Amino acid sequence: MSRRRQPGTPRLLRALNDRAALELLLAHGPLTRARLGELTGLSKVTASQLVERLERRGLVESVGVSAGGRGPNAALYAVVPSAAYVVGMAIGPHGVTARAADLTGAERGRVEVAADISDDPVGLVHQVLAQAAADAEVPATKIRHVVLGSPGVIDPRSGEVSFSWELPRWHRGLLAALTADLNRPVRIVNDVNLAAVAEHRLGAAAGVDDFVLLWCDRGMGVGVMLGGRLYQGVLGAAGEVGYLPVPGAELVHGVTRAHKAPYSALAGAESVRALAREHGFRHRTAAAAVTAAVADPDAGGPLLDEIARRIALGAAAVSVVLDPGLVVLAGEVGSAGGAELAVRVEREVRQLAPVAPKVVGTTIDTDPVLHGAVLTALDAAREEIFDADDADPDTTG
Repeated sequence: MSRRRQPGTPRLLRALNDRAALELLLAHGPLTRARLGELTGLSKVTASQLVERLERRGLVESVGVSAGGRGPNAALYAVVPSAAYVVGMAIGPHGVTARAADLTGAERGRVEVAADISDDPVGLVHQVLAQAAADAEVPATKIRHVVLGSPGVIDPRSGEVSFSWELPRWHRGLLAALTADLNRPVRIVNDVNLAAVAEHRLGAAAGVDDFVLLWCDRGMGVGVMLGGRLYQGVLGAAGEVGYLPVPGAELVHGVTRAHKAPYSALAGAESVRALAREHGFRHRTAAAAVTAAVADPDAGGPLLDEIARRIALGAAAVSVVLDPGLVVLAGEVGSAGGAELAVRVEREVRQLAPVAPKVVGTTIDTDPVLHGAVLTALDAAREEIFDADDADPDTTG
């Protein structure tokens, strides 16, 4: 069904101008009324009325004066950080990390809770939200949106978890239970997709609208960004390349329920750690072993070559289907391997397929899923504010 066009009423035009001003203040920081007028193309009078409306709504405030120009100093205005708060969470089988942020995106609180998420997922998320709000020193009622980054397949139509191999207690009906318990909008998003969001906004894919993020961690996954938007597929399973049949891995029917997925079994962190031990790198984690291999090119080169050959099987398969132009290696192994691993994967992909994507390492070294969760929650909170129906009803401007 086509979307009905709205007439250009004064109220609608004011809302559009207010939204543009808020976006500019979030992007550029404090601005004068005159500068807001220049950037929005509005007259000085209209820009002043706009600022007054936003002040009355508690969305902007004066934060000082400009200095150094001709004439009297002008007041500088900025978004009120406390106008809204959000919480993003990264969910894993052994616990939750959460970050609270204000409307500007500044971190206000952070907590890590080690626990078995499968015991009581609703209770644990409730507990973590309360702790994050307390650490941010804001009432939990001020948290407007919560986004959870979770492994597994998330149905894009319902937002429910269809299947999570690592979190068997995450299932259909959980989203409704969480929303009812927390009494605010909650969204569950695939963790690799959130890492791709963070990479697109803050990392190696900033400004690149078509790329894939290849997640090399406990399992293998892909976040697909096309035209600047996440592609999730009809059922939310787009990017589940861990289940890709690849040479060198046992193919088992029913692998989604009973066995580790073939590509993950070949190139995931567990197999990388075992491979590293064969090459003399006896470290506790795959990331530590790969980091040591990068630091010792003579001894570590053969290990990195073999890891790259395994990773390239999935990278080549994705590249011939999507032709993304850019592949970002992330996750425990991808992040540790950095440029040394990326250049090897790029070389291998060019040998396997008639495509030549640029392969780079992630530039988000810590908490990419958490970054993506907060960014997604902020988008929702800002959209809610931008589209608020309680805009000033006056008819000026």
